[in-house]
Amino acid sequence: MTTAKDDTIAVRISRTLADRIVSGAIMAGSKLRQDHIAEEFGASHVPVREAFRRLEAQGLVVSEPRKGVRVAEFSLEDVREVAEMRAALEVLALRNAAPHLTKAILDQAEEATRAGDRAGDVQAWEEANRTFHRILLTPCKMPRLLKAIDDLHAASARFLFSGWRAEWDAPTDRDHRAILAGLRAGDVEAAASVLARHVQWVGQKPRHAPAGKVVARG
Repeated sequence: MTTAKDDTIAVRISRTLADRIVSGAIMAGSKLRQDHIAEEFGASHVPVREAFRRLEAQGLVVSEPRKGVRVAEFSLEDVREVAEMRAALEVLALRNAAPHLTKAILDQAEEATRAGDRAGDVQAWEEANRTFHRILLTPCKMPRLLKAIDDLHAASARFLFSGWRAEWDAPTDRDHRAILAGLRAGDVEAAASVLARHVQWVGQKPRHAPAGKVVARG
């Protein structure tokens, strides 16, 4: 039986490991050893197992009988699936958020886009990009939907980092600005259409790493 303290530690462990997996610090296929992680965090095996369950629910690790837990690998099909799911769920969230989007909220989202333009590396750009989406979607007030979208963003970040680890040039995000223009004009459907195309782009722009692994760019 887990305690509240175990749950808190499990969240901390899962977030730390998720950050490492998403950034590529822990590579796809790597085995996560329960003993080593428990020792690193000064924790018992109970919160570590719970952290693994959380990561598995996010699609970041897989648990195999008698083989333990390893970081999930991904294919072009995985990239496309995540992109399609994000398109559907983020459009749903935006339509529900739209009536609650004030000028102040739209201004905050615009500042997040400008922060992305100024980003000096892919991690800073991804953080600004995720902030933009979160600002616009949070007013939908649908916590389960937002949790699912957040998990999909983590998966998208893995694809992004694997594709851009060796090369980086900060993009100017015209889609973000088109989404904001639609929302400011009260044309929610136009904004939703751009959003759907925008998040699906990651699944349509693959390139191949030297080892033959499929990585995404977007």
